[in-house]
Amino acid sequence: METLLALSVALFAGLMLSRLAKLVQLPAVTAYLVAGILIGPYLLGAFGLKGLGFISMEDIDSYSIIPDVALGFIAFSIGNEFRLAQLKQIGKQATVIGIFQAVMATVLVDAALIGVHFIIPDKFPLPAAIVLGAVASATAPAATLMVVRQYKAKGPVTNILLPVVALDDAVGLVLFAISFGIAKAISHGNADILSVIVEPILEVVLSLLLGLVMGLLFTYFERFFHSRSKRLAMSVTFVLMTVALSMVEFHIGPVHVAFSSLLVCMMLGTVFCNFCDFSEELMDRLDRWTAPLFILFFVLSGAELELSVFKDYMIVLIGVVYIIVRCLGKYFGASISSRLTKCDPNIVKYLGITLFPQAGVALGMAIKAETLGEPGIIVANITLFSVLIYELVGPFLTKLALQKAGEITPEGKTSARETVKQTN
Repeated sequence: METLLALSVALFAGLMLSRLAKLVQLPAVTAYLVAGILIGPYLLGAFGLKGLGFISMEDIDSYSIIPDVALGFIAFSIGNEFRLAQLKQIGKQATVIGIFQAVMATVLVDAALIGVHFIIPDKFPLPAAIVLGAVASATAPAATLMVVRQYKAKGPVTNILLPVVALDDAVGLVLFAISFGIAKAISHGNADILSVIVEPILEVVLSLLLGLVMGLLFTYFERFFHSRSKRLAMSVTFVLMTVALSMVEFHIGPVHVAFSSLLVCMMLGTVFCNFCDFSEELMDRLDRWTAPLFILFFVLSGAELELSVFKDYMIVLIGVVYIIVRCLGKYFGASISSRLTKCDPNIVKYLGITLFPQAGVALGMAIKAETLGEPGIIVANITLFSVLIYELVGPFLTKLALQKAGEITPEGKTSARETVKQTN
């Protein structure tokens, strides 16, 4: 009873706060994170009323299957953005920008935070600095798309923004797999060539291979069914199965073999959308089915915020450094690469600003990083802190950049309700 009550309270809190967020024009994901904080161990949960709030971090950990599954569906959705027909239209510019700005954000954040580590090694371990660099690469596609659709933005910046955001998270997942492998090797005290270089590369390659195999099997078995409900059920089945298989770990001699569930599920989605002719329709139905799951994911993420960490001013300072340096990496990475690929001047000026929002994938990386122990907890809390800031400020900056680029007009400012009426 207590488990079901806690989940229903989490859903209810997230939904109700999302209504308040809409009144002040904030994204729903911000409301879900705040809802998690409110019903977490430091506020409502502090009263010890199990079922009406999360009373401890151990209590939150008992729901770990929800983040695992949600991350699988998030990665699966990202994979569905890589349709070959669309990739041919993206062209060289979007591909170069998508990779370059993600890598530059990672390099700059890594450099800055490794410097911080040498200044305060006792408070900020090296593995945390390395992982946060990879987390910095991810951008929130949901927040960006929300602004584009709400204001019906059109123009060169908008046209290149959407494919760049889709590619951005894929690059981020690869960077995270490599960085996490290096951080894990350092944390466990066995930072040799095998564990630092071979195992991370092996993890990426095997994850993509597992995703490829599961994607082909998924596409094959999906064709046995014709009703939408059974096809939806088969989709859920394969995502759950893929998440489960990606958790398998084993050793081959001295080599530790593991998979990245994010990469595996992303590959699953990529193969499915390119081999299945009805994948687009199925993804639309799957997105609706996963909505409550994602709400729970973000609420639980907010509840996991270790507020006591922010009593230490040095941790807050590190969070501020991370936010500032990541923004610089995104802005200059996009600006330099778009100039090199001879993009429209407005793209050079404003694209980087639209890449500031950060949420789902970054939170997923942070939760995965928690398996590192203390360094992972620091990563998770700095990421959650930065996500709250980015989600408050990011969408507004995206809107401002698109306005400056002349791609948002007054006629585009329609409410979601009016948009639904027009489409119907």
